[in-house]
Amino acid sequence: MPSTAPNCQRVEKPWGYELILTPPEAKAVGKILHVSAGFKLSYQYHDQKEETLVLLSGQAKIILDDQEIIMEPQKGYFIPPFFKHRIIAVTDCDLMESSTPETGNTFRLSDDYQRPTETETLRNTPNRGWTSNDPQK
Repeated sequence: MPSTAPNCQRVEKPWGYELILTPPEAKAVGKILHVSAGFKLSYQYHDQKEETLVLLSGQAKIILDDQEIIMEPQKGYFIPPFFKHRIIAVTDCDLMESSTPETGNTFRLSDDYQRPTETETLRNTPNRGWTSNDPQK
């Protein structure tokens, strides 16, 4: 039976944070990604997950299979499995992510924070295995 309690789990990231808005048993995942100005997500691809990203506020670029695009607010950018992608924040920005459940692996091709490929095991650890040395994060 569905819960009437609201869902919001904050996960710290080296580039900002994400707010996971759906419970773990949901068949779809909704998130808000907050990316701090000048930071970027890893250049990555997923072997199972597909997602759509929408810029809600701020300015950001998206790299899709080596093509850099200035994101348009309130437009969806669909990313199927095996499609390489990265978000780069020009200013502080918030993005909505709608995706299939996070299963399989996230293969990091390039990561400024030296994080490894995210496996299902790593995904179940606090902050997905990332620890901050920055007291403000």
